[in-house]
Amino acid sequence: MYKMMKKGILVLFVFVAQVLSGQISDQEKNALIDIYTSTQGGSWFKSWNLSAPVANWEGVTVEGDKVVSIDLMGNNLKGSLPSSMGDLKHLRVLNLALNKISGTLPEAVASLKSLVVLRLGKNKISGGIPENIGELQRLVVLDLFDNSLTGELPESLGKIKTLRVLLLSNNGLSGSVPNAIGNLKNLERLEMGDNNLGGVIPKNLDRLTNLKMLVLAENNFIGHFPEEILKLPNLELVQLQKNSFDKHSLRQVNSAENFALFDYDGESGFRNFDVKNLPSEKDIRTAETRFEDNME
Repeated sequence: MYKMMKKGILVLFVFVAQVLSGQISDQEKNALIDIYTSTQGGSWFKSWNLSAPVANWEGVTVEGDKVVSIDLMGNNLKGSLPSSMGDLKHLRVLNLALNKISGTLPEAVASLKSLVVLRLGKNKISGGIPENIGELQRLVVLDLFDNSLTGELPESLGKIKTLRVLLLSNNGLSGSVPNAIGNLKNLERLEMGDNNLGGVIPKNLDRLTNLKMLVLAENNFIGHFPEEILKLPNLELVQLQKNSFDKHSLRQVNSAENFALFDYDGESGFRNFDVKNLPSEKDIRTAETRFEDNME
């Protein structure tokens, strides 16, 4: 009996010592080492001393015995992300923006159920956005700006009800904007410019009452642009240039709270119409939009 108690006390002591010292599980440490190896850690601007405690590794934050944040923005990461990154179950922030990461975005990223911020902008990531991305139910920021992503936008994006910032501009994404995007009631920034997206804009984007910035420029959108979107109460910036909306779709902007400015377009010969006083805090741009007359 005494031996059993003594053994139990020893196990508890070891456990407490690990927690107090920030010693993480082997699974999490191996996942970090895989990231280091896969992205040429020896060539990082600020590398890791793998023999030091993980809590001392550059950009890694440990709380208790769990890795909760990795911030290696602009640290010269090259290569692809390993699927074992999905073992970092307690990760809340993953910021690997402004690097040279290539390859595809592993489906294992959807295993990071605690993730609040995912920043992978300004890399060279290719392939599609994983369909299971919608499993990240706590995500607030999703930044995939300026990569080489292709394929269609996953319908599952509409399941991330916590999302406030969705940055997808400067990729090669195609297809239409899923209606499910209209479910993201907390969204403040929706940026999908400079892709190959097309079709009509879903009318239900007028549900995004918290939206401040809407960037759809330089795509292949057609048809009627829903005027109700321009009446959203918090909208500050809209960019629609270099699309093919019909020229009558934005003729009437009736809201006294919102303003629209239409500039001359050499292709259609269409000049400013329905111009209202444009206050400095509002910046709703449709310059260079290719307005096409689809009215019979």
